[in-house]
Amino acid sequence: MPHTGIIESFFYIFAGAAVLATAALYTRQPMLVAYILLGALLGPFGLSWVDDPGLLSEISEFGIIFLLFLVGLDLQPSKLKNMVGASLLTAIGTTIVFFGLGFGVMYVFEFNLVECAITGLAAAFSSTILGIKLLPTTVLHHKHVGELVVSLLLIQDLLAILAILLLNGLGARTDVLVTSVLSIGLGLPLLCGLAYLGVRFMLLPLVHVFDAFHEYIFLIAIGWCLALANIASTLGLSVEIGAFIAGVSLATSPIAQYIAQNLRPLRDFFLVLFFFSVGAGLNLDLITSIWLPALLLAVLLIALKPMVFAGLLHIKGENSQVAWEVGYRLGQASEFSLLLSYIALSTVLIGERAALVIQFSTVLTLVLSSYFVIFRYPNPIAPNPNLRRD
Repeated sequence: MPHTGIIESFFYIFAGAAVLATAALYTRQPMLVAYILLGALLGPFGLSWVDDPGLLSEISEFGIIFLLFLVGLDLQPSKLKNMVGASLLTAIGTTIVFFGLGFGVMYVFEFNLVECAITGLAAAFSSTILGIKLLPTTVLHHKHVGELVVSLLLIQDLLAILAILLLNGLGARTDVLVTSVLSIGLGLPLLCGLAYLGVRFMLLPLVHVFDAFHEYIFLIAIGWCLALANIASTLGLSVEIGAFIAGVSLATSPIAQYIAQNLRPLRDFFLVLFFFSVGAGLNLDLITSIWLPALLLAVLLIALKPMVFAGLLHIKGENSQVAWEVGYRLGQASEFSLLLSYIALSTVLIGERAALVIQFSTVLTLVLSSYFVIFRYPNPIAPNPNLRRD
């Protein structure tokens, strides 16, 4: 039976995503959950209407590239300075606690040590997309709660980048492991140097001359992102790392925020494909064999993440109200958890059952956590008008 054509596949994906996203908004759910459910429904383990997930996985990688490029654009030196101290210690402390939790749950259910460790990494992060989308931009984003949430998420994003580097190194075959280590040790500094020189002596002078042409700024940003991604791949690093460094190298430029705002629609387009491909890769036949560890992990994360974040922030000196609100806003797993499972499975570091535990538990935490936030704290989609803040 031939594969569904790409135009027909895109029709099913985006028409279906529009329908399920509408239902998600009516029920106050994050839309990325709708994309994952759509993938499970239409993918090869569901109705098989879109039966070439390999092609979609390649296309969806662009979504991750632009996501990490935008994360890098937001890492301005001034923000990095503000992270040092209590926020950094809080982020590292929670990472250690939830790494241990994820590792322990998988160990109890007799997964191998590598699968336990990767699940621990996946459990350590909170969702940047959900955390930012549920922050009222005009009320909290520039106030103390918003600053804490954003700074903690940015630190976790940096740790997630390091985790991706680690997985790419561990995923190498034994005969190329030395080459992989050399690529990280030599290629990464070289890439950073090229990025710095390229921005200072090529991009910024061009932008200074042609800054009145917004279309040109848009094109040069995409070109820079993809160029660094390809150079990173040539140096033996991942394209995701190249995109991240491309963003960081532009973070101090005056056009960083303009680029970040204008690339979001393109990033969102490809993120739909990424989350759809995650859902399409879910082997529904295996859910009966992993539902207990996945459910246990999700429940423990939902119950303990707000408590641990609140406790560490209270020790730091935050009042209880602020500490608990930040804890609930960060009380879920992350889209980076899905990405880590995706990379680890593709590099054969973990099996399909372990990947499904990570993915299933992540989706559950995203759904449950969103309910806690929208019914308790100010956010743009609260059903209570007194909590709805834009």
